[in-house]
This record gives sequence, C-alpha cells and structure tokens, in this order.
Amino acid sequence: MKRLASGAAALIAATWTAHARAADLPYGSRAPYTVNQPLNAYSWAGPYLGANLGYEWGTVFNNPAKPSGFEGGVQAGYNWQTGSFVFGVEGDIQATAADDTFAPWKFSNPWFGTVRGRLGYAFNNILFYGTAGLAFGELRAETFGLSETHTNAGWTAGVGAEFGLAQNWSAKIEYLYVDLADSNFVVTGMTNGYRFGLVRAGVNYHF
Repeated sequence: MKRLASGAAALIAATWTAHARAADLPYGSRAPYTVNQPLNAYSWAGPYLGANLGYEWGTVFNNPAKPSGFEGGVQAGYNWQTGSFVFGVEGDIQATAADDTFAPWKFSNPWFGTVRGRLGYAFNNILFYGTAGLAFGELRAETFGLSETHTNAGWTAGVGAEFGLAQNWSAKIEYLYVDLADSNFVVTGMTNGYRFGLVRAGVNYHF
C-alpha cells in the first residue's frame, strides 16, 4: 500500500512538472487569434505596433529630377493565422528626406503613408509575405523662390520577410514600390508625379 501511494505521488509530481514546463514555452501564447495553430509554434496572429527606418529612391514624371534619401516612421497592423498561412492588414506613416535638384527645379517627398493587405507563409518563427494596397503622399516642387505641393493617392506593392525574435518581438526587412499619382503643377507648367522604391528594416511588438 505504501509503495502504491508513493508511486501515485511520484506520478502526480511528474505530471505537474510537465505542465509547468509546457507553460514556460516561449511560443504560442497568442493562440486566441489563430485557427488550427500547431502546439508550441510561433504565433503571428494578433495586433502589433512598430517602427522602421529605410532608404528610398525614385523619379519624377516629366522632369529629370530623381529624389532620394532616408525615411523613417511607424507601422501598426493585425494578423490572422490558419496553420502556416498568415494574412492581415497594415498601415504606416513615414517622414522622408528624399529630394533632388535639376536646373531650377527642386522636387521633394516630405512624407508618405500606405494601407496594405499582407499574405504570407510562416516557417514557425520566419514569415515570408507579399503586400499591396493604397499609397498616399506629398510631392513638393520649388523653383525661383516659388513652392507648390500636391498630396496624391496611388498604389504600392512589395515583398518582405519577418523574423520572430522572442514571444512578443519580431524584426523585418521589406521592399516596396510606390506610385503616387500625377498632378498639374503651376510652377513647372507640367504634369508631375513621383514613383519610387524603398528598402526598410523595422521591429514590431506583438500584443
């Protein structure tokens, strides 16, 4: 009887220890946002907030100017996950130092933003994705002391990879192509628009 009681106590202790260890696993804590998520897999689902820094380069329609420069901003989004497939929506707003001068004309892109859908495939804590959606931003033209700005909406598309670093943190690298629509500029007497590519790196905090 004593041996039976000792064996039962040992079994209960072992079971409790296994449950305690499972609770300490770093992945899968955001399971309420997932569907058919494998146990102990990294969860990409749920809301997130982050910041990024990158570089953009582009061309101005109907002008030889090629604005380029550093950009940085913040992003926020929400992911859903079913198995290894991850889909969601993300928005960002960026401040940029991109500008260029050709002859009497100077063009710059002080800011831009995007609202995009994302679709990707996760290999546990590594996510590869494509993204596309709405872009909006400002193109500024300056010449002979005169300045004119237009805020236009266009489109964007790109690809990226994101890496889960810990339970709530990830890092990403991303390429986007952005096409801001053309506008009639009085100071240039022409229709001008801005198309550019950008590469940026960022970090996200997942709630």
